[in-house]
Amino acid sequence: MPLICLVRHGQASFGADDYDALSDLGRTQATAVGHELARRGLRDPHLMAGTLTRQHDTARLIADAAGFKQPLNQDARWNEYDHLALLARYSSSSQPSPSVQDMLDDALLAWMRDPGAVGGQSWAAFAEGAAAALAELAVVLGRGRDAVVVTSGGLLAALCGTLLSLPHEGVVALNRVTVNASVTTLVVGGSGTSLLTFNEHAHFAGDRRHLLTYR
Repeated sequence: MPLICLVRHGQASFGADDYDALSDLGRTQATAVGHELARRGLRDPHLMAGTLTRQHDTARLIADAAGFKQPLNQDARWNEYDHLALLARYSSSSQPSPSVQDMLDDALLAWMRDPGAVGGQSWAAFAEGAAAALAELAVVLGRGRDAVVVTSGGLLAALCGTLLSLPHEGVVALNRVTVNASVTTLVVGGSGTSLLTFNEHAHFAGDRRHLLTYR
């Protein structure tokens, strides 16, 4: 059965002029997860990424580290939501001194409950686009071939929420704990696509624990 390894991009440049660029740590994380994917012996992996810089740069570093020679495909349906637009529209928190993560959690939940759009897209459309991209990928793979997809934490949470039929609060909880350059594995079988593992990051354990980041 085909395996689909969904990889969250490496750490972006939070607070810099260009958030979408990988930080130096993010580049190291991408190389580390590339070595981990090489160890797994994936079968002729189909390589896919969103169109954001941090996503396709992570994918190229993974391919270099793993020795993958397949072409890199890109699809904007794997892109992250616009977190800055989200915060601008729903900038409130029940916490007395909220962190950026608290504000993002509250804004994300507000967006899910609001039929309106952020950046021209509703939460329902965002989640449905992710599910459609996954369904198309499963068809492309057929039997006996695996895939590596570099995407983002919000999209990973949306897909896992759909596969597990989670409420909005559960999706927000998954989004909060997704590790940079972690691996979430799906298996494609006769009954459809199922979640096998979520947020694997053992490649950042032990003497590589300093590579572990969430934002």
